[in-house]
Amino acid sequence: MAEPVTIARPYAEAVYKLAREKNALAQWSDMLANLDAVVGDVRVQAVISDPNVSPQQLEGLVLGVIGDKIEGPARNFIQVLVQNGRLELTPHIRGVYESLKREHEGTLEAQVISALPISDEQVKSLVAALEMKFKRKITARVEIDPQLIGGVKIVVGDKVIDTTVRGRLDAMATALTH
Repeated sequence: MAEPVTIARPYAEAVYKLAREKNALAQWSDMLANLDAVVGDVRVQAVISDPNVSPQQLEGLVLGVIGDKIEGPARNFIQVLVQNGRLELTPHIRGVYESLKREHEGTLEAQVISALPISDEQVKSLVAALEMKFKRKITARVEIDPQLIGGVKIVVGDKVIDTTVRGRLDAMATALTH
């Protein structure tokens, strides 16, 4: 069976192409974020997986919850997802879309994972250093993971910069066992 992101890619690419043609990248980002929030709700997930709920009922539910936050093409997109049984792919579609959008804008996303909370000033300094290193605009998403013990782990695309205590301990354990 294909990976969900593989199935989601054509939908995301179609939305991206439409958004670029209409110069509406930000609007589609917002719409996908709203749809992702609705689909991510536990109650909606239960309805999606219920075989007794018809596609028309599911479509009515989703469009009813989102309300007037969407219009024509976005409404059609939701209808296509529902009719094809692909509504649960929304998080993957959104992820691929955002990746295409960042590539178009010349930006990269950095996932900053810290053992302790970091200040906005520290994040700005870190982003500036990353922008110099990668020579592109960087947007940062910060997460806290106390299991790292100390330090910061940064993931930009397929590059990982691990300065955490946990990372160093794992590296020492590997070195000692091999």
